[in-house]
Amino acid sequence: MNKPTPSAFLATQTADSEQILPNQMVKPAKSHSDDGVATVNYGVMTDFYLKKNYSAVNRSLMLGIKFGCVLAASAFVSAADASIRHYSATLDTSSWQLTKATVLQCELRHPIPRFGTAIWRAVAHKDANLQFELEMTRLPDAYDLAQVMSVPPQWRAGESAKAIADMALLRQFNGDLPKKTAWTLLTELELGNSPTFYFNDWHSPFDQIAASINPVHFNDTYSKFSQCIAALLPFSFTDIALTVLNYESNSDELSRESAQRLQQIALYLKHDKQLARVEIDTYTDSYGGRWINDELSRKRAQTLKQFFIDQGIDAALIDTEGFGEKRHVAPNETPRGRAVNRRAVIQLTKP
Repeated sequence: MNKPTPSAFLATQTADSEQILPNQMVKPAKSHSDDGVATVNYGVMTDFYLKKNYSAVNRSLMLGIKFGCVLAASAFVSAADASIRHYSATLDTSSWQLTKATVLQCELRHPIPRFGTAIWRAVAHKDANLQFELEMTRLPDAYDLAQVMSVPPQWRAGESAKAIADMALLRQFNGDLPKKTAWTLLTELELGNSPTFYFNDWHSPFDQIAASINPVHFNDTYSKFSQCIAALLPFSFTDIALTVLNYESNSDELSRESAQRLQQIALYLKHDKQLARVEIDTYTDSYGGRWINDELSRKRAQTLKQFFIDQGIDAALIDTEGFGEKRHVAPNETPRGRAVNRRAVIQLTKP
């Protein structure tokens, strides 16, 4: 399949500097020229073609008349050999929704009527992130590339469209773009431009698709989306799913760093309590009697279990076990080694 070429759909300067834009295209209609020859009027695009190629078209018409052939219609049809289906919200239907706004996830959506939805997502994570997805009602039935262009509004005469990126189209999958390109789309929308995706129609060998994102009503919702991203937690569930805590000597009191880590878990569970299982294993160093260490490890486990219950986690989902001084992971001969062995290992599992 040929790589789609959007140049036929973008703003073009005519010989008399008249600008032709994609949203000026109209449906074809039959008409008659001054000499009575039937032609097919393809609107602005064909009008532009005639202005730019008048002499060539005129020669074709004269040759057709000379040999009794009706070449006029074919000349006009060849000027619009690629039929474009343009999908975009109108001024009245353009809408932007902030569909998710928590400290765990932000989601911005823009419906494209009869085509699909443009979606931006950011999630809680230690690294800043953003992903764009072009959700399509009819998924691709072949592998191809979509050319992503930023098209300026019609009233900004003389301003050219900008190439942003190529987006891979995979069979039966939505299109997606990485962080940097996703931010570029938002920036272009903020400037009042329309990011547009051009690609071949996999359901028709004659058509090409242009799907545009309309910037109308964008800025207010985008401002809320930006605020949501700024408030995302700097860690994800993956970051807390396996946690190792350490204790002060001969105590169930956590070290300062471990206490802060436990508060991170509490903050996450405040917004997401969907857990399938919580496993808590506690250990001691080898100083003191074995029975005392066994009791101390069980006490530490029960304290942590109560912590999770206080966060709203069902007690039936929490498993605890105290191993005492067994299974040490460092030598007990040094203070540093003993500090490592005084530990709790917490594993959180999602449904």
